[in-house]
Amino acid sequence: MGANMARRLADLGYNISAVYDRHAASAHALAIELGATAAESLPDVSAASDVIFTVVTDDGAMHGIFTGDGSLLSVPVAGKLFINCATVSPASHEEAAAAAKAGGADTLAASMASSITQARQGTLYLMIGGEESVYDRAKELLEDISSSLKHVGAVGNSAKVKALVNMVMNINTAGLAEGLGLGVALGLDTAVLKEIFSQTGANSRVLETDGDDMISREHDCFFSAAHAAKDSGIANALAHSVNIGVPLSEATQAQYQRLIDLGLGELDKSGVAELTFPDRGGANLNQKS
Repeated sequence: MGANMARRLADLGYNISAVYDRHAASAHALAIELGATAAESLPDVSAASDVIFTVVTDDGAMHGIFTGDGSLLSVPVAGKLFINCATVSPASHEEAAAAAKAGGADTLAASMASSITQARQGTLYLMIGGEESVYDRAKELLEDISSSLKHVGAVGNSAKVKALVNMVMNINTAGLAEGLGLGVALGLDTAVLKEIFSQTGANSRVLETDGDDMISREHDCFFSAAHAAKDSGIANALAHSVNIGVPLSEATQAQYQRLIDLGLGELDKSGVAELTFPDRGGANLNQKS
C-alpha cells in the first residue's frame, strides 16, 4: 500500500524525499524507481521529510516506529506531520499521536477502506481522524490520493470506524462463502446462484469482488485472511470494551483463525471459501475447531 501511494504522489509531482521498509531490498528498488533516497533508518526518514506516511501491520509495529531509540521520533520533529494509515487499534493511533505531539509534530490517522489498486490509482477511501485544523492543512494532499475523504473526529475515531468497516466486510465475506459453498453442495449452478444473489437481498460489494474468486479458487492476495482475523479481533475487542455482544463477528474471526491454523493465512480473504465448499480440505464439519 505504501509503495503504491508513493508512486501516485510521485506521478503528481510531489517530491518523495525518502522511503523505508524493514525489507531493505524493497525500499532500495522503490527508491530507484522514484528517484528517492532509500533511508537506512526511521530517524533518517523523519529528518528528510516534512510529511511522513506510515503503513504498518499491527499494534506492535506501530508502537515500535514511534517509541524508543531508532524510532521516527528520535530526531527533532517539530512542525512535521505524520499520516498514519495502518489498521491498528484506536489506542495505538492515540499513543502515536500523543508521542508525536510531545515532540511538536502533528498527526492524522488515515484509515483506508481500499486496496492496492486504489492506492496506485489515487482512489482510496480515507477516514481521517485528528484535529480539524490539521486535517484542513493536509486536505489537498489527501485529496490527491483519494476519491473520498471523511473527517470522523478525533484520531482514535478513524480506527474505530475502520474496525467496524472491516468487521462488517469480513462477516459478509464469510457469509458469502457459506452461501456459495452450500449451493455447490446442493447441486446448484454457481453462476446462476451468483446472478440471483446480485439481484436480491443477498447482494453485497463482497459478492462483486470475491464471488468469482471463491468459485474458481483464485485467492491471489489483496487483503489477507490473516489481516481479516486481526481486524475482526480489533472490532471484537472494542465490542467487549463497551459490553456489546458480537457473536457473528466472533464466529467470523474464528473462521479466519482456522485458515491461519491450516497454514492458509496468506490467502486473500476470499480463501475463507476453502472452509465452506465441499471437497475442499476445510469444509468437513468434523474438522471444526
